[in-house]
Amino acid sequence: MSVTTQEQADTMLSSTPSALRAWRVHVWVLVITLIAEMIGNVSVPLGIGTVVLLPLVWAMILGAAVSIASARLPSPIGLSLGEQKAASTIIQAAVLIFVAKLALLVGGAIPELVKSGLALVFQEVGHFLGTALLGLPIALLLGIKREAVGATFSVGREPSLAIISERYGMNSPEGRGVMAEYITGTVIGAIFIALVASFLTSLHIFNPLALAMGAGVGSGSMMAAASGAIAAQQTPELSKQVAAFAAASNLITTTVGTYFTLFLSLPFSNFMYRLLEPRLGRLARARTKPASDVEVKEHDQSVLPLLGLVGLLAIVAIYALIFGNWITYHVPPTNAVLGAVIIAAVAAAGEILKRVLPFRVPAVFWATLIGMALTAPYWPGSAWFAATTGKMNFLALSTPVLTYAGLSLGKDLAAFRALGWRIVVTSLAANAGTFIFATLIAEALMRSGS
Repeated sequence: MSVTTQEQADTMLSSTPSALRAWRVHVWVLVITLIAEMIGNVSVPLGIGTVVLLPLVWAMILGAAVSIASARLPSPIGLSLGEQKAASTIIQAAVLIFVAKLALLVGGAIPELVKSGLALVFQEVGHFLGTALLGLPIALLLGIKREAVGATFSVGREPSLAIISERYGMNSPEGRGVMAEYITGTVIGAIFIALVASFLTSLHIFNPLALAMGAGVGSGSMMAAASGAIAAQQTPELSKQVAAFAAASNLITTTVGTYFTLFLSLPFSNFMYRLLEPRLGRLARARTKPASDVEVKEHDQSVLPLLGLVGLLAIVAIYALIFGNWITYHVPPTNAVLGAVIIAAVAAAGEILKRVLPFRVPAVFWATLIGMALTAPYWPGSAWFAATTGKMNFLALSTPVLTYAGLSLGKDLAAFRALGWRIVVTSLAANAGTFIFATLIAEALMRSGS
């Protein structure tokens, strides 16, 4: 490569456009969302169960393929590293509008949520302990040492990075472990959890609402994928309840997650490590990579300008209106446009409250409260808000969300490869554990009538 060509390549990689002006990203989302919705749902028999591959799964796979192949695509259509970073930033807005839609479903389901009693409350214990119960023994059998604690004490979202960074430092074994969980969850977590949720749903051994509560793992993209896979196998009415229960569970996980992971999950994972490592660790030779082999990057904490975020909310809503909601769910855009505007307004209001109020509370919390208040069946206007926003299917919104996530993945590929397959298996086991153990607790409590 010539010096001039190398300089051009470096400029393309380092330049990060604003999220709203990353036009190649938005064009790719438009194309991929259309293709994914046209493919539709595909059922794949797997022995005693079935996996339903939803448009959101196709969207993330196609987005990831474009992102990874961009280095070999012609420059007019390939995505630079900067554009992939912009796609990652856009996910903030994409997930927010999806959560706002779910919140509007939660309000109408408040009576059902109250009836669920202790199931909705105590299934959260499964979310915060299930990661270690399943993931940590597997890690030790694979020869992983202290990295196992960082990889299995939670699903490894941003608060988990902060906790490990403060407690151990990101260049520690625990830091490498939590980064492995974070990158694995980002790259393939949503697809993996969708497949697990779809398979377990097809077995018909769990109440769909227990599965929905298990889907609220504290990650917007994973919750979207898992709840969508569960809802796809239910009646239209039950699918709405699935979405509502998943959203309520995810809200609890998100709001109390930092405290649970700090004071419960991390000490529990350390206890499990001390208990099991002498017994399981000797069965396998240590195989984790040294610190120099894994580059630990600081997570991008870019904050979107408010007007830019509103513009992105509009883009996601438009894509959902003209593709998923119309092609897959046969609702003409003109019938659902008002509902889409309300959903976007709820999302924007949540972001505004986050910025103006002196509390360190995420926007999804405020958006959820507003959405629930608008559709809670305790005032005359709730029925109108529920009916109007109900014309926009929540799965239609999930497809562009996962497309943006897919398009952002290429930037993490090198780090993903460096982590090695054993730490990736460990991370996926932790993700499965949080879903499965929360579902088991919710199922047991629902059957007991608690």
